[in-house]
Amino acid sequence: MLMLTVTPAQAITYGRRDGNRHPNVGALVAEYVEPGQKDLLCSGTLISKRDFVTASHCTVFLPSVGVDPDEVWITFDPTFDENSPLIPATYHTNPRYGHDSADLADVAVVVTDRPVSGRTPARLPRLHLLDRLAADNGLHGQDFTAVGYGVQERQVGGGRPSFPDAMERFFAVSEFRALTKTWLRLSQNPATGEGGTCYGDSGGPNFIGAGADETDIVVAVTVTGDAVCRATNTDYRLDTPSARSFLGRFVELP
Repeated sequence: MLMLTVTPAQAITYGRRDGNRHPNVGALVAEYVEPGQKDLLCSGTLISKRDFVTASHCTVFLPSVGVDPDEVWITFDPTFDENSPLIPATYHTNPRYGHDSADLADVAVVVTDRPVSGRTPARLPRLHLLDRLAADNGLHGQDFTAVGYGVQERQVGGGRPSFPDAMERFFAVSEFRALTKTWLRLSQNPATGEGGTCYGDSGGPNFIGAGADETDIVVAVTVTGDAVCRATNTDYRLDTPSARSFLGRFVELP
């Protein structure tokens, strides 16, 4: 999740272990901390047999730490460790990322070297899907499911507050809060039974619906939120003309 500075990571708060519930959600892996050491970088979602959508703030800094576009991997292992299967891939940062404060263009695509087998890709939303739902009052009370790897909710007591990092895929349910031209904002207040994202779930999916009503449509990717991960999950929409103009370079759009 992106806060004031870019600190790619993965996280779900007040959620549940995913197991094989979302097999098309994976993690971007790179040697960005130390050479030869493969670390989780961000979450993302398979949207075709070779295309994996994530956030541009997860990839834009990689050249500055010596990671070339073709020096990353994708894993779909529910728990990441040194034995996790890795698929070589190449990242593509959105060239418009960060150039317009009104639209950060915070979406990236990672293309695997070979087709991913045994996993059904998630679907992208149709143009202006969320706007149409909002116009029909269809977003009021609507749940969304976030998925990602890593740290969980903040732990307090017995020392400094900390965010445990399990390096495991989790999911959580958040409720609609607000919609702007580029952002989907979700409530993740644990006091009302909601969960959500934290440091960082960056690039991870937000599927429309939850439980029996959950769909395979990833309507937004996680980008930012509040500092203690108890209030708001802010996500970059994928149903806008801007997002679709970039994604359309890689996949056929609905």
